Amino acid sequence: MSHVAVSGEGASGGSASTSVEMGLLRLITCGSVDDGKSTLMGRLLYDTKSIHQDQWEAVHRSSLKRGDERVDLALLTDGLRAEREQGITIDVAYRYFSTPRRKFIMADTPGHVQYTRNMATGASTADLAVILIDARTGVVEQTRRHTFIAALLGVSHLVVAINKMDLVGWDRAVFDRIRADFEELAKALPTPPAGQTVFIPMSALLGDNLVNRSAQTSWYAGPTLLEQMETVPSRPARQFEHARFPVQWVIRPQAEAPVHHDYRGYGGVLAAGDLRVGEEVLALPAGQRSRIKRIHIHEEELTHCQPPQSVAILLEDDVDISRGDLIVKAPVDGDKGSLPTVAREFEATIVWMSDEPLTPSRRYIVKHMTRYVRAILGPVKERWNIQSLEAEAGAERLGLNEIGRVGVRLASTIAYDPYERCRATGGFIVIDEATNNTVGAGMIL
Repeated sequence: MSHVAVSGEGASGGSASTSVEMGLLRLITCGSVDDGKSTLMGRLLYDTKSIHQDQWEAVHRSSLKRGDERVDLALLTDGLRAEREQGITIDVAYRYFSTPRRKFIMADTPGHVQYTRNMATGASTADLAVILIDARTGVVEQTRRHTFIAALLGVSHLVVAINKMDLVGWDRAVFDRIRADFEELAKALPTPPAGQTVFIPMSALLGDNLVNRSAQTSWYAGPTLLEQMETVPSRPARQFEHARFPVQWVIRPQAEAPVHHDYRGYGGVLAAGDLRVGEEVLALPAGQRSRIKRIHIHEEELTHCQPPQSVAILLEDDVDISRGDLIVKAPVDGDKGSLPTVAREFEATIVWMSDEPLTPSRRYIVKHMTRYVRAILGPVKERWNIQSLEAEAGAERLGLNEIGRVGVRLASTIAYDPYERCRATGGFIVIDEATNNTVGAGMIL
């Protein structure tokens, strides 16, 4: 490689004057270990000229020190020293870059089974999952696990990148076989992806069909990876029409200025819907009513707000609202279909992330939006078999990386929506009360 890419320059594959601005796309690369995820991300950054000179020089030095025959582009995303020494990804590496058509946030996640929790973290905000499959090995257990988790977390669009095609002589029969295997896997998912699934033959190491079309795949007529990334729809900011405002902070300034003496605002990020000055709202779970008196960001007054704006809301009445409560619009004409459920018990799909298994009747802490609540998990109603993707009854507990349908009992009520309707109010994490470690991620059914 003779050239050094400079940050800020555009990539091939689209003209700024003719393309349509598609907005920000969040994507995740996932799959089994050594399938080439970090190399793919490094190659994308390199070929789209999104690498600074000092980054290139550091990677070049590291490659020489390791005795590599060529510059290892995977080192552009493997930032931890332990990762570089072992040649694997441990943490989630986020990289930002843009082309004339779009801006991207890429999450490079680990392939090792013991770091599945990191993959789930990266997938929780993704619009697109790039699932890499080694052409020599095909669909393996971790391919199934990552695809299952991406589907559970509501990632709509998939790119199945059949990588290392150069090592199988660009054999179309290999590509077709792996495609057929993955299509069978997708059919067995409890919640199949709602959007597009595109299959691309490629070599991340050599750059074939990432940014530039490969001369080796004359039999392939689909898009390159970058072309698909530039045109796939991203999740709309207002994916859920009903207003959901989790209270993060009760703002009571301790200033001497008279204007602040009676100030009581509620700060947070609007997670869904919209709110306007003058609208009647409910504070849940208590159900107290009031109207919005003011909405502002610092000194700027707003007439309305939309997600994901961080705002302060003042109400006309002095109601008892604290951190963890949820402000929603009051139902119109008695229609309560827009309201979340208020309850202490529910069922959820849980991805277990700890070496210590989920034990029914043991006490945990559930973090739901901005609220922390003591909880008891169990019983385990079903556990999914990763090989067959079938739900199996009779499991007593969940082990590391296992996924199951679990009953959840809380010490106090919360307001929630099913995860498939609203991510923000339907997702939660499970925390070990003794160690304060995150041990699970849940999606309310």
